Amino acid sequence: MPPVVTLDDLTAMMAADQNHRYEISPEGVVSIMPPPGYVHAIIATRLMMWIAQGGVPADRVAQAVGLRIPGRDGGVGGRIPDLVVWSKAQADGVWLPVADVLLVVEIVSPGSEGVDTVTKRSEYAAAGIPQYWVVDQDTAQTVAMYRLEGSRYVVRATMPLAWLLNTGLEEHDLG
Repeated sequence: MPPVVTLDDLTAMMAADQNHRYEISPEGVVSIMPPPGYVHAIIATRLMMWIAQGGVPADRVAQAVGLRIPGRDGGVGGRIPDLVVWSKAQADGVWLPVADVLLVVEIVSPGSEGVDTVTKRSEYAAAGIPQYWVVDQDTAQTVAMYRLEGSRYVVRATMPLAWLLNTGLEEHDLG
């Protein structure tokens, strides 16, 4: 492991190790996670299909793509949200900029609760991402929907995933 890990280092680590996902905070803290489980993947797929059925073009929504997260002190982190929606198609790359991101979704896995609900929420807010949704893997698969107001996220709504999937995308103002 190099003394200072860069996004290029993370890319190389992921290429060499298909059994883990690697992320790094803007402050340089590396996280190593196992790949998502089946229920996690099904939640992401259901949300992605719902977003696509709501009219978002396929080139503006993606699962598990890297985002370049700018830090307060000029550092750069790399996060891999479970789902990202952009305002326009992106150029190919491993670590994409956050400038056109409309929504980031994280599905909480056992052991990632603190990172998904506190750390990433703070990083995504500082990066100016307008909406952040967190989906718990509880019985209801509860979705907490946050909207950026100023420099902080505020809860806009909380509901079971099944209820969300029975509403129209236009009710949730992604643009």
